Amino acid sequence: MKHAAMLERLSNLHRSRLQQYAARRSDSDAASPAFESVRSFLDHFSDSKRSIEAELARCRALASDPASAPNLKPELENVSASIADLDRLVAENSYFLPSYDVRSSLKAISELKEALDSANSELVPRKKFSFKNKASKKDQCILVKQIEEIKVVDAEKSNPVGVRDSPGFRNKENAVLVKCFRVSEEGEGDFSLSDLNSCEVYLKGRIRALFVHRLRNCRIFAGPVQGSILIEDVNDCLFMLASHQIRIHQARATDFYLRVRSRPIIEDSSGVRFAPYRLFYKGIDEDMKDSGLGEETGNWANVDDFKWLRAVQSPNWCLIPEEEHVGTTNASDREEQCDDE
Repeated sequence: MKHAAMLERLSNLHRSRLQQYAARRSDSDAASPAFESVRSFLDHFSDSKRSIEAELARCRALASDPASAPNLKPELENVSASIADLDRLVAENSYFLPSYDVRSSLKAISELKEALDSANSELVPRKKFSFKNKASKKDQCILVKQIEEIKVVDAEKSNPVGVRDSPGFRNKENAVLVKCFRVSEEGEGDFSLSDLNSCEVYLKGRIRALFVHRLRNCRIFAGPVQGSILIEDVNDCLFMLASHQIRIHQARATDFYLRVRSRPIIEDSSGVRFAPYRLFYKGIDEDMKDSGLGEETGNWANVDDFKWLRAVQSPNWCLIPEEEHVGTTNASDREEQCDDE
């Protein structure tokens, strides 16, 4: 009887521990946003990849059945949409994924796209080529329109969509530019800095996203960005930035003072240095807290160089020695001096 009572107590204790573990696990899952676990994201990615591969195999099976051939093109279009969704999923969650997992996911997506292109070329019949004696007036108009569209695309290659469409400061030289974002404007739009030379820029308040393109010898001081910052083609500049995600392309001889939730990413860059964020203006603590950037994560020092895959330290970036840090920049007295365009 004593032995049976002891076993009963042990069994009850074991059940109690299992219940406590399940409760803690449930609370943890409820507190974490979707895919805040790398493993959960990779599991979802693998399932989606296998599903797309199965759909491609089914399309090849449809091609062998003449009765199902008319449905082949819509099925391949659905596969293309699924690949695009998977590509978007990686982009939206790359801020917390290790660089290796980002690269391997993008490589898997590239292989899926190649498999889709191969299936399209093999399975979808091409229209038979035929000569036409004379192009109609309508065809000539379409051709002219296509040429004009090509010209527009070529012109836009040097000016990304975000930079081109959003409000911002553009084509300025030797200017002090200040923009204050009011409470009513928070999170409502993006802002751009483009083609600036020897300018000093102050952005106070919260904005949704920041695009930076073609800056030379500039000093940029910005409050919290609630989304992402994309920087392209900057030389001999200084940035003080706070954001959830920062991507830097084609930067040369530039210092970055950052507060960032995820690891900063650099690509095709050299001579870039990093240090902690040192900007102050009246109300910045509240702006930081409301943007989810109230706490220092230390990620300013954890930089991923996508063009350096070796295990040793990338030669393209380093930390700024503490004795070379600039002092805290106080932008409290800065007033708007230039309207955005």
